[in-house]
Amino acid sequence: MIPPRPTSGDGRSGFIRLARGFRRDLLSALPERLYRGWMAEFRNPLIHSFICNDPALVRLILRERPGDFPKSNRLREGLAPLLGNSIFISNGGEWAHQRRIIDPAFEGGRLRESFGAIWDATEATITRLRPGEVDIEPETSHAAADVIFRALFSLPIEHQIAERVFRAFRAHQAAQPLVNLASVVPLPRWFPRFHSRRIRQTAGEIRGLIETLVATRQQAIRDGTAPDDLATKIMTTPDPETGTCFTVPEMVDQVATFFLAGHETGASALAWALWLLAAHPEWQDRVAAEGTGLPRDFAAVSRLRASRAVFREALRLYPPVPMMVRQARIPETFRNRAVSKGAQLVISPWHLHRHQRLWDRPDDFDPDRWDTPEGKTSARDAFTPFSAGQRACPGAGFAMLEGVLMLARITAAFRLSRGSIDPIPVARLTVRGRDGILIRLEHREAI
Repeated sequence: MIPPRPTSGDGRSGFIRLARGFRRDLLSALPERLYRGWMAEFRNPLIHSFICNDPALVRLILRERPGDFPKSNRLREGLAPLLGNSIFISNGGEWAHQRRIIDPAFEGGRLRESFGAIWDATEATITRLRPGEVDIEPETSHAAADVIFRALFSLPIEHQIAERVFRAFRAHQAAQPLVNLASVVPLPRWFPRFHSRRIRQTAGEIRGLIETLVATRQQAIRDGTAPDDLATKIMTTPDPETGTCFTVPEMVDQVATFFLAGHETGASALAWALWLLAAHPEWQDRVAAEGTGLPRDFAAVSRLRASRAVFREALRLYPPVPMMVRQARIPETFRNRAVSKGAQLVISPWHLHRHQRLWDRPDDFDPDRWDTPEGKTSARDAFTPFSAGQRACPGAGFAMLEGVLMLARITAAFRLSRGSIDPIPVARLTVRGRDGILIRLEHREAI
């Protein structure tokens, strides 16, 4: 489970070389020293950024003073065609308004209500999978999209509009560059922003289809026939401070974000977790034992201890979102270095989760670490798959329920073994296999 090692040399020099490396593979373009260092500064005429691995800096940025370190406006440049001004990229009062409406939909009690959607999507996935060597990434992508449709709109992915959204989303991902120019270079406000025609087309198609779903649900709410799912909950929850609900365009922004943040990240995490079990049969047997005969009962999920430990270890080794970018709102000093206003502050779960000074045997797959005092301490200081603080992912609990349940039930249905080649992780929208993630599947009852 050794990560790809960097090839670009020192991070202070060679901006063009570094930028080219980012486009090939963000993970291996960065210096080796980041797996041991507390902070690294990258500076040239176009960019000034810091990678912050010091747990004290991570706490400062994410938990203690998040208002002074908002999400980078450059993030918006690449994602705005699809996400508009959603909770994923907004800041300040607009973000707070959106969060006050969305948070109640993902409170603990609501997870029980989403359990059936996750169970049914898992059942459909098991039925769809076939024995033999498969690239598991498209399968987990299909499964995660099915969960989102069922939980949000009470629709299986086989529904016509759901299927069209899923296909358009995959086309949008294929068209999206690994690093958008505007996310790297601080372009002035007057400079025109360019997105390829394909990106504009796929983003427009996705948003048009989602708008149809939202408008149909809005009419069902007025008629009193809407199902009690996440979409209904979010669309009928007023902001407790202003009394306003989301408009249709605002809801389209949020649903697009749920697909990006929920579908794409969930697919990545589940694919890597299944591959890790294929590579570690002793843990696979433990997870399969937990999933065998599991009743359709939300309370039974609490018994999936090995499955939960494996899924957490997969999130540690292969965090779906490898890097998060914040921006310094005011001048700062980090570790005796001047941080200018507007500097980009990168928090890298990829490096934090494998940091040699924060974890014992950081590159090893060891789900048992989560029950040790050392592992719990490291998790508190350096485990950020869902970010942290007030901007932590509101769907983190949902993602854990989905990942753990799907992992246990798929593993109970199929024996997993490594494919003909082992995957090489690369950063696209999320951490994926450069050439896919190949796994051999065999029905357990046939063995």
